[in-house]
Amino acid sequence: MARKNAPTISQEELYPQSDELTRQDLDDARLLDLDAEQESPFLRGQKRVSVRRGCLPKKTVTRLTGTLIVLVVMFLGSVAVAAVYHYGERSWRFRVDSSDHIEITGLENVTRSQVMEVIGGDIGRNIFFVPMAQRKKQLEQIPWVESASVMRFVPNRLKIEIHERTPVAFARVGSRVLLVDGQGTLMELPNKKKYSFPVILGINSGEPLSTRIPRMRIYQSVLSQLDSGGAHCSQDLSEVDLSDPDDVKVLTNNPEGEVLIHLGSSNYLDRYKIYVGHVREWRQQFDKPAALTTRLTTNSKAAAPRPVATPEKKRTVKAWHRKTARKKTWASKAWTPKKSRKPATEAARTGKKPSPAIAKEQEHQ
Repeated sequence: MARKNAPTISQEELYPQSDELTRQDLDDARLLDLDAEQESPFLRGQKRVSVRRGCLPKKTVTRLTGTLIVLVVMFLGSVAVAAVYHYGERSWRFRVDSSDHIEITGLENVTRSQVMEVIGGDIGRNIFFVPMAQRKKQLEQIPWVESASVMRFVPNRLKIEIHERTPVAFARVGSRVLLVDGQGTLMELPNKKKYSFPVILGINSGEPLSTRIPRMRIYQSVLSQLDSGGAHCSQDLSEVDLSDPDDVKVLTNNPEGEVLIHLGSSNYLDRYKIYVGHVREWRQQFDKPAALTTRLTTNSKAAAPRPVATPEKKRTVKAWHRKTARKKTWASKAWTPKKSRKPATEAARTGKKPSPAIAKEQEHQ
């Protein structure tokens, strides 16, 4: 079958040449306008297109949002704390019902009753209303208590820890004998525990601690020096007199009799060794020396100290030296040959001058 020749549309008919020329002219004109805007500096700038924005910057909005969140959280937290506080204040669960809810540790010489006198008033009170600092101060006013701590444990338990003082000596106060620690605090003798210490004289309960503390330091210095080098000489002491800090006196436990030794204010061990080295010699020369002084002897080359007093006549150091010197003076004045020594000896012993008759007889002889 023969194909019919259908009419065809040419490219010129589909795209007319006039339209193509028009489009090309428009493109050329647009390019010229752009070139003119770029090259000419005298043309007015184009008007900026306004963009609609918010009232506040974005950073400010972010900050305000964060601040608002923090405030809300703080408010909710304060409300929660207030609710918990109100509950803890009103609830019976936080109330100390009895002494079974009070735990006390560290008691040795302090009795539980002494502690309960201070803390017993808080039974039936809410643990959040117990004045902890005030109770601590009241407990430390007990003589045996050096330091105390009071703690609360939820829901209704209190714990008290006691640290007691350490005694270092007995102290004679009037007619009473008490214990004393290194800071000069006086304590009653306990019923359960026994101690073995020297007795300190010269401490008064009415004195302030500022006066007792220096004396206790002297006492500890005496004991430390006497025990230095493994000497353990402090075991022989029964009393330490601190009435005069410049002249410390100690009373020794001697099987043959107690002796009071003046140690001065320093070199306690050296002076005590002088006593130990000469005590037998003194007991042979003197009946029962009750007091010895080593204050004038400061080194081993010096002369040995002499007895100060005897229990029979209660002599002092000066009286002993005075009487010895007087005897020597009388003996030198009344010296005679062997035949007439008896009157001279009597005169030296009595301290009286011989009669005129005896004097003439002595001169004649």
